[in-house]
Amino acid sequence: MECPVDMKIDFWHQRWLRNEIGFHQGHFNTHLEQFWNRLELTEGRRVFVPLCGKSLDLLWLRAEGYQVTGVEISAVAVRDFFEENDLVANVTRQGEFDCWEADGLTILCGDFFALKAEDLRDCSGIFDRASLIALPTEMRKEYVAHLSRIAPAKTRTLLVTMEYPQHQMQGPPFSVEEQEVRELFAGYASVDRLLILEILQENPRFQRKGLTRLHEKVYLLDPV
Repeated sequence: MECPVDMKIDFWHQRWLRNEIGFHQGHFNTHLEQFWNRLELTEGRRVFVPLCGKSLDLLWLRAEGYQVTGVEISAVAVRDFFEENDLVANVTRQGEFDCWEADGLTILCGDFFALKAEDLRDCSGIFDRASLIALPTEMRKEYVAHLSRIAPAKTRTLLVTMEYPQHQMQGPPFSVEEQEVRELFAGYASVDRLLILEILQENPRFQRKGLTRLHEKVYLLDPV
């Protein structure tokens, strides 16, 4: 039976409340640093990071001269991001979201699926490291369709995914095979794989879970 959306949202609330956030990286994403220039964005443009948590990648993007908008369901994650980075946020209400803003950074605290096109109207690029792989199979198609509806035309995306034998570990993060990526974005964007990297040896927590293979892949998505 498919899990109701509110139960999936509650799952992430509980993960943050219990501090079960092994997915959080305590450093900038190396693929972001290596491949972000493939989006060919000029400084000052606004970029979007869906399901951003308290990712330090938001700070990297701002340091590169971009305005940054993220969306995150957990108020704990949003609060921690601003507190841990010594940022004093101005919090207002924007539609269905609490809007936290400080120094070129904006995080909309609420449900990604409640976003409207007007929320992203001035965004020119997207970085997805932890969104697609955070969603179960039945939600990934809905996620891609919604993002395609609300993102401005010609908005390129840098996408990072993971691949492993799904039967060896229960997600999230979920394994999203390259064929699925290409099928999900067919009709929305061309898919250019930029990198494939074996990362199991440098991730002992996944070895302890019993994984025998773990690949990370990076894609450039260019709207058609």
